[in-house]
Amino acid sequence: MSVTVSSTQPGSIARRHGIECGDKILSINGSEINDILDYRFYETDRRLRIMLQKTDGRTCEISVSKGQYDSLGIECGTYLMDKQHSCRNKCVFCFIDQLPRGMRQSLYFKDDDDRLSFLFGNYITLTNIDEREIDRIIKMRISPVNISVHTTNPELRVRMMKNPRAGEVLRFIRRLAEGGISLNCQIVLCPEWNDGAELDRSLCDLTELCPAVQSVAVVPVGLTRHREGLEKLRMFTPEECAAVIDQIERFGDMCVEKFGSRIVYPSDEFYLNAGREIHGEEFYEDYAQLENGVGMVSLLQSEFEAAVENEEGDGRPYSASIACGISIAPILKDLLDRAGKKWHNAKWKVYPIVNHFFGERITVSGLITGQDLVEQLRDRELGGMLMISSSMLDSTGKVFLDDMTVDDVQNALRVPVAVIGNDGWELLDALLGRCEEV
Repeated sequence: MSVTVSSTQPGSIARRHGIECGDKILSINGSEINDILDYRFYETDRRLRIMLQKTDGRTCEISVSKGQYDSLGIECGTYLMDKQHSCRNKCVFCFIDQLPRGMRQSLYFKDDDDRLSFLFGNYITLTNIDEREIDRIIKMRISPVNISVHTTNPELRVRMMKNPRAGEVLRFIRRLAEGGISLNCQIVLCPEWNDGAELDRSLCDLTELCPAVQSVAVVPVGLTRHREGLEKLRMFTPEECAAVIDQIERFGDMCVEKFGSRIVYPSDEFYLNAGREIHGEEFYEDYAQLENGVGMVSLLQSEFEAAVENEEGDGRPYSASIACGISIAPILKDLLDRAGKKWHNAKWKVYPIVNHFFGERITVSGLITGQDLVEQLRDRELGGMLMISSSMLDSTGKVFLDDMTVDDVQNALRVPVAVIGNDGWELLDALLGRCEEV
């Protein structure tokens, strides 16, 4: 295997040593180079023997002496220096399988790449991994690794993921833990599949691997209206959400007593659906599972309260509105009501958006589309600015899931749009007119 050089940076070590576009890096210090992880790991040595295959087919070796943190300055055609690994599963709850037709092609790609787990925090199922890759992760001390577990019952995991390898690769979790790799785990919970006694089993098995297992997030299955031909699934009822919370919190209490850390958490969505109050920030410790929606509401509340306390109120007539998912709307309304006691002339409104695009069962802000915003806010009083969550947009911060842009929404609603993150300080700044429009 090898990686192909697409360019070298001006003045770089690579260019000074004659490495050119089209050259293939075969090995560094005798170790094969297959992708970005190999390259980054072996590049840090001070003395390098780089085996190249030139564009004319001949091979040559280059010796390089450099500082430990100096980069060779080599760039390849893709960030990974390799093709991204796609998912080989057909999970019964897969959200991508529930997308409507006609969306941009990139949204239908199912990622299951262990390299992205380390580099960007993506969650992987381990079904794309073999023993050699596990050995490499342990050798390179690639940590933490984020794993989509869903169940530790091998037979059930095969049924849920529709992959015959899904059960056998569970042994890799223990191998990684014994190899000193830190693990964050995720369980997508489906009623009458992996809940109840099966959830007890999964939590017991995973917490046995503490302290290597640092955290476990349990999130409810999300179902769109586009499920033709897919496995029959249903959502949790509010009463069932409350029972799941109680079950997971019991495990969390035991973990606190045994390990000094809670380890296992229900996602915020369970609390919102059950009508339960969100815990304070001390419950979530270091917020290890924010990307799974664990503690996001608590963090937003505590930051916003601190921001309000830090500001002097005034009588200016601020006006703005927030568009959000149905589940978070009561929380945001409560925050604005509290702030309104300090800024008593402010006119701030919260507009819960019903998700017609994916279906009314989807209540989170991150899946709201531009067309739903326009359709439901066209004749509303929006004030001087409309605020939306950055989770609604792609990595550029400009495009919604339905390919409408922020500019499209601004033009249709004739109001400036501000994109804000899950940050209480940023939220207050926007309400007080101290944020930049898109």
